Amino acid sequence: MKDKGNAHCHNPQISTVKFGSAEFPQMVMDMEKKERSAEEYVVEREVLNELRLNEVAHKRTYFPKPTLGEQAKEFVRCSVPMVMNILLKWIPVLGWLPHYSFREYAVGDLISGCSVSIMHLPQGMANALLAALPPVYGFYSSLFPVLVYFIFGTSRHISIGTFAVISVMIGSVTEELAPDSKFIINGTNGSEIIDIGARDAYRVQIACSLTVLSGIFQILLGLVRFGFVVTYLSEPLVRGYTTGSACHVCISQLKYLFGVRPARFTGPLALIYTLVDLCRLLLGTHVPELLISLVALFIVSVLKEINAYYRHKLPMPIPVELIVVILATLISHLVDLPGKYSISVVGEIPNGLKVPRAPDASVFSQVIGSAFAVAIVGFAICISLGKTFGLKHGYRVDSNQELFALGLSNTFGSFFQCYTVTSAMSRTLVQETTGGKTQVAGLISCVIVLIIILKLGALFEDLPKAVLSAIVLVNLKGMFKQFTDVPTLWRTNKVDLVVWLVTFTSTILLNLDLGLAVSIAFAMLTVIFRTQLPHYAILGNVPGTDIYLDTDLYQEAKEIPGIKIFRSSTTIYYANVELYLDALQEKSGIDLGKLLMQKKKQETKLKREQDKEKKRLRKEEKKQKNELAKAKKNEVSPELKGPSERENIDLTENLTSDLKGQANLAYRHSISDTDSGMVCQCDESINEELQQIDEEKEIMIIPGTHSIILDISTTSFVDTVTVKSFKNIFKDFAEIDIVIYLAGCQTHVVEQLEAGGFFSDNVPKSRLFATVHDAVLHILQDLEPQGRCT
Repeated sequence: MKDKGNAHCHNPQISTVKFGSAEFPQMVMDMEKKERSAEEYVVEREVLNELRLNEVAHKRTYFPKPTLGEQAKEFVRCSVPMVMNILLKWIPVLGWLPHYSFREYAVGDLISGCSVSIMHLPQGMANALLAALPPVYGFYSSLFPVLVYFIFGTSRHISIGTFAVISVMIGSVTEELAPDSKFIINGTNGSEIIDIGARDAYRVQIACSLTVLSGIFQILLGLVRFGFVVTYLSEPLVRGYTTGSACHVCISQLKYLFGVRPARFTGPLALIYTLVDLCRLLLGTHVPELLISLVALFIVSVLKEINAYYRHKLPMPIPVELIVVILATLISHLVDLPGKYSISVVGEIPNGLKVPRAPDASVFSQVIGSAFAVAIVGFAICISLGKTFGLKHGYRVDSNQELFALGLSNTFGSFFQCYTVTSAMSRTLVQETTGGKTQVAGLISCVIVLIIILKLGALFEDLPKAVLSAIVLVNLKGMFKQFTDVPTLWRTNKVDLVVWLVTFTSTILLNLDLGLAVSIAFAMLTVIFRTQLPHYAILGNVPGTDIYLDTDLYQEAKEIPGIKIFRSSTTIYYANVELYLDALQEKSGIDLGKLLMQKKKQETKLKREQDKEKKRLRKEEKKQKNELAKAKKNEVSPELKGPSERENIDLTENLTSDLKGQANLAYRHSISDTDSGMVCQCDESINEELQQIDEEKEIMIIPGTHSIILDISTTSFVDTVTVKSFKNIFKDFAEIDIVIYLAGCQTHVVEQLEAGGFFSDNVPKSRLFATVHDAVLHILQDLEPQGRCT
């Protein structure tokens, strides 16, 4: 790109700009006529500063925002279109269900709903065990929340229901607040037994209370449009957290696989203590349960691999979990595994639905912290899956509405003794791959789950818990594959790798709730550190273009003599503005503090010398006056007067020569007219000496740079600290005769600078330019009248 503008010298085609002894081709040069390829272009325009840019581009005048009263009137104004928009916004089903195409969607949604409901059965029971609840509550959680999400959700493909990570988070709370030790009663033979019925009932109350609080948090965050909070949960953080949660899930299921009963641990390092206790109890492994677990693990793993291998050929996935659950239940019932081999089974599963009841508010204070953590994690998992499939199929998922829908699902479900739900990757993949197009698939799955609850639930009472544990462990395979993120992040982004590792480690060592808090805090710190450690660069011009690149990275990028162009890779704000100033001085080679101190010392020294000379002059003046007075007193006759006056003249000349060019007005008025001419000559020499001293001072202070351009195109906002710092930069560099310019400033940043009182007579808007090239051309143009452009 070549510019033709006012910045050219007299002959713009061959002109050069001289800076001292250096000769630099002007930015707009080589304008000879020549053939140009299709990729080349020429732009001819004037140099644009901020004021001229506003005139040329016709900047709009922003109208004042409506007052709070006007906004309130608009908010309460009611009309039929407005009511319809509000209803469609908050109840999305009203928008898409009336337009549902049975011909296109019905078959796929039917197959998808049946497939997902088959997965709800084993996963619901298995995840209920993770939450330390009876398996039937997994069925409830697969029914009521799904119905609510069908009405209020915006994603067409995610499957709402129980999820292992959320279940284990709830289980850690229920087991902590309702441990077995609180429900020990005396047996018939004086032995101590656990009142399982009372324990499970209290754990259900705790889980429901935690769920309603979690739902309320999600609803409130959704109402205040706080869906963007999920953006602070980066993908490495979520994946590291789910991987750590998978380790918690895995270790919690080992007791069912080995048939042992480890002690209950809480607080930091609880997972480590549990693992150590499990290792200690391995010698007491219940062999029949271990065998059942290994067989179930083998069968489920093999069938899932077959599913994955033939997924493109099968009309629908093989219901692996359902087949294993049915076979295990039949074998357990026919062989009487609980009676003969003391195999732990699911136990009583009552048919029918529970009567709605309000959650127990007395435990709110004990679970409020965990409820918030569960709400955030559940929403993060849900919205990440929703946005993934929304992007894949070309529709928008509203994060705020998803937050609101998930909160309503949990709040409503808690009254029907459901625990917290979210989306699950395995069920969502099945719902999408089997042809599901809308949430009608979720509605169909609810119907089938309802039939199971009402009529078929009791058939699974003899299902061994070891089989459910095997299903859970196999389903964790996808989460454990996330360990491969470590080498990938090592190659691509080491900061994200550190976030992943810190999140995983804190989740393992500090448990799920505290680990999440530490992970989010650390992730936020990495963002702060990145803004504290940006890349600073001095830019140079690529000859023949208006492009300016980092001189350290590009060999052809050449600095313009006398002009430093400085750029930061991040926004400048209060936390890094001091680092910005330090980097500016370091990169430009200008030690501002040292130069200002040097200037101050020289000014102080000069003032001290001048004061000393003035003092000496006053002393000499006084002495001269005394001599003159004495001479007048001793006046003699006219014939003797000549020699006396000659002596006085000689004395005056000697005194004048001793002053070394320093003027004193009082002394000049005291001497004769003849002597005053000599003093005037001395004044001229004095002024010459002072001017020479000032020039030497400037030579010592002013470096080779006369202009600095700050490229702030990467700055998205400025705060009051930044505005004050920029003011100081302009002021301090002006003291050493270096002019500062701004370039690439965004419009709203200019408005923030204006609001902060940045612009003034000393810092006019004419110092702000649209691009770096505009600023360079302006500086070169200003140098022409000084004869430095030939």
